[in-house]
Amino acid sequence: MAHSAAAVLLDVDGVLNPVRRVAGYRRHRAFPVGMVLKLWLNPEHGRMLRELIADTGAELVWATYWRDHANRGIAPRVGLPNLRYVPIPPYPRDAHRDRPTLGGWKARYVAAWAGARPFVWFEDEPDVTASLAALTDLGPHLVVPVDPVFGLTADHVAMARIWLSRLA
Repeated sequence: MAHSAAAVLLDVDGVLNPVRRVAGYRRHRAFPVGMVLKLWLNPEHGRMLRELIADTGAELVWATYWRDHANRGIAPRVGLPNLRYVPIPPYPRDAHRDRPTLGGWKARYVAAWAGARPFVWFEDEPDVTASLAALTDLGPHLVVPVDPVFGLTADHVAMARIWLSRLA
């Protein structure tokens, strides 16, 4: 169910939760679907993202395997409200040869959700841009590649702000 306003799509692992500790991040534990996960989260991310949304009128939406679990395990720890999410099913773990890459798998569900709606996607999977380019009937979009070692930065948010301002 997409709306006409632009969306800012937000991944968790590698974007809000880098693969190693970075200055400004704090250690947390989360318990999605019966697992215990150790996370590095930066409370400044919530402020940066809320300002981006306030300045651009876009809607902030989870685009992560965490789905609604991000509203309980991530949002309150970084200062975000509950958000809608793109319904990305679990990545298939079977060994058949035609299985898409992790980024390709996510991209197909993001594309189906967004349709013609413009969106910015903060994502660390390196092949999502190419995967989206191969899809048809997709509206204007920008994938902001995030290095999973360092996570989301102010420069990433600035890139999104500039792109969204040019849509208006």
